[in-house]
Amino acid sequence: MTRIVFMGTPDFSVSVLQQIIHDGYEIIGVVTQPDRPVGRKKVLTPPPVKVEALKHNIPVFQPEKIREHEELEKILALQPDLIVTAAFGQILPKELLEAPKHGCINVHASLLPELRGGAPIHYAILQGKEKTGITIMYMAEKLDAGDILTVIEVPITEEDNVGTLHDKLSAAGAKLLSETLPKLLEGSLTPIPQNDAQATFAPNIKREQEKINWGKSGEEIYNHIRGLNPWPVAFTTLNGQVVKIWQAEKLRNASTAGEPGKIIEIAPDGLIVQSGNDTAIKIIELQPSGKTKMKTEQFLRGAGAKLTAGSKLGE
Repeated sequence: MTRIVFMGTPDFSVSVLQQIIHDGYEIIGVVTQPDRPVGRKKVLTPPPVKVEALKHNIPVFQPEKIREHEELEKILALQPDLIVTAAFGQILPKELLEAPKHGCINVHASLLPELRGGAPIHYAILQGKEKTGITIMYMAEKLDAGDILTVIEVPITEEDNVGTLHDKLSAAGAKLLSETLPKLLEGSLTPIPQNDAQATFAPNIKREQEKINWGKSGEEIYNHIRGLNPWPVAFTTLNGQVVKIWQAEKLRNASTAGEPGKIIEIAPDGLIVQSGNDTAIKIIELQPSGKTKMKTEQFLRGAGAKLTAGSKLGE
C-alpha cells in the first residue's frame, strides 16, 4: 500500500485529509504547524489538521521550520511513497521533494499560474473574479510553480465571501484529489508545465490592506468587504474609532455629488455611504471598537443613535 505523509494546517486542509482517510490510503504521518496562541486570552490552540489527525491516531509532527536538519530527518525517516500538501504554510526543501517515489503534490486553491501564494481565496474575491478553482500540482522549490496534474473550476457568485468560497474550494479540493490519486499512482497523468509569464500572486493579507479606501468604486469596495470576511475583516474609522465592516450591499444609481466616505442616508437597516463612483455601499453588519459584531440597525438603536447623514467614514 502507498505510504502517504500529509501536510496541512488550517480548516481548508481538513476535508482533504478526511478524503484521503475515507479513500483508504495509509497515512503514516501528518505534518502541521505548531500550536499557536489564539484570541485575546492567547489560549494555546492546535491547528485543525492536528485535531483531525489525532482522531484517527495518526502520528503528528509540528516543526517550526521543516528545513531544520533534525525536523527534516524525522520526516525522511517515515519513508513516504507520496507527500500530499494542502495549505501547509512552508516551502519544502529539495531533499524532501525528491525523497518519495511518487513525488510531492499540492492541493492549491486557485487556477494556477494565477494567484500563487498564501491567500488565493481572498484575492480571487478582492479582484472581482467570476471563477477560481483547485489546481493539483507537483511541488517545486519555487512557490506554487510546479507542473500541473489536474484542475477543476469553481464559480464565484456576487454573494460569496471568503468563508463561503473557502468551503466550496475545500470540498472541491477533496473531490479532485480523490479522483487524481489513483491516476497519479498508476502513472496515467501527464504533468503540464506552468507558464511563469502568466503568474500572478496572492501574498498574505497585511494590516494596511484591510482599511477601506472610500475613493474606490463601489464595486471595488464591495469586493474588499466580502474579500476579507470572515478574516481578517475590512475596517474603516468613524469619529476616530475603528469600525470593522462585516457585510454590505451595493446600491446602483446613487448620486456622485457626495464626497467619498460620506454617509448620504441613514436607512432603518443600514448606513448608505458614497463611494468613488455611482455605486453606493449600504453597510448592514458592523463591529464598533471593543464590541461584538452586530446588524447596523442594532447599532443605530444604540451607540449610533445620534449619527446623522453627512458624517464621514475613513478619517
